[in-house]
Amino acid sequence: MNIAAKPPLTIRLCGPRGFCAGVDRAIQIVVLALKSYGAPVYVRHEIVHNRYVVEGLEAKGAVFVEELNEIPEEHRAQPVVFSAHGVPKSVPEDASARNLFYLDATCPLVSKVHKQAMRHNRLGRHVILIGHAGHPEVIGTMGQLPEGSVSLIETVEDADVYVPADPDNMGYVTQTTLSVDDTAGVIARLQERFPNLTAPAADSICYATTNRQEVVKQAAPGCDLFIIVGAPNSSNSKRLVEVALRAGAKKSILVQRASELDWSEIGSISTLGLSAGASAPEVIVNEIIEAFRTRFDAKVELAETVQENEHFLVNRELRSIELTSADMAFVNG
Repeated sequence: MNIAAKPPLTIRLCGPRGFCAGVDRAIQIVVLALKSYGAPVYVRHEIVHNRYVVEGLEAKGAVFVEELNEIPEEHRAQPVVFSAHGVPKSVPEDASARNLFYLDATCPLVSKVHKQAMRHNRLGRHVILIGHAGHPEVIGTMGQLPEGSVSLIETVEDADVYVPADPDNMGYVTQTTLSVDDTAGVIARLQERFPNLTAPAADSICYATTNRQEVVKQAAPGCDLFIIVGAPNSSNSKRLVEVALRAGAKKSILVQRASELDWSEIGSISTLGLSAGASAPEVIVNEIIEAFRTRFDAKVELAETVQENEHFLVNRELRSIELTSADMAFVNG
């Protein structure tokens, strides 16, 4: 009996994609803490926005909690790690008050935004934070300054109706994982209304967010479907779905695992775009590719704009601990 030939498919695999240096560092901190101090290592909130990563760390002995008071008395000597998104100043203060040993895994680029906001405040400016309400990074950034010192602007519409106390004495910063194009529109509207608005010393949107959006823009035209690997609570991953649609992909979806793919919805396609948010591991990208190869005669083409070589050092307490490829195989393959 003749077996029907698989339909041809070109997969445009974006580069760069997946883990950024800040996410990689945060995961390494938890892994190294487990090697150095043994289980359990507590982590306040998801270390990064990816369920696969969280479950992989749980399997190694990490315990995720929402608040520090959930850490049992008998484990107070074990380390607690703060997530890559950053935390309000009240969290390390609370940890110190409880005599907890903590390791801060805040991405250095998020810490840079904290410093930019604090500089505006120190110079007497009211801080405008462009970002998404409720996102952990926004909560952390607003929590660096006294209550009332920061106003959150999410959209151009917000910028249209915002009424400041002193329109000539403001400075802005942004969440690091926003859409570059959307944010530019919000900033332009604020600057139009408030010409004396002071910009941060450097862009707040991080290099990884920008790089991933740029390559998706280039790869999207002509794609029948564009898949972004990432979690539904991952801001930068959701932005990539939007970028792909705007840049010309006929359809774009966000998936966490290959098991979420609805093949009846995917139907007959000839060109697939594929990228991953900054907190999505490469093993899942490979899993998605293999899922398509079982149904299509798939050819992978690399769509690459730049190569990233950034590396952020882990906490000083962990630098003497060896990190092997086997330690990170659960995310890197």
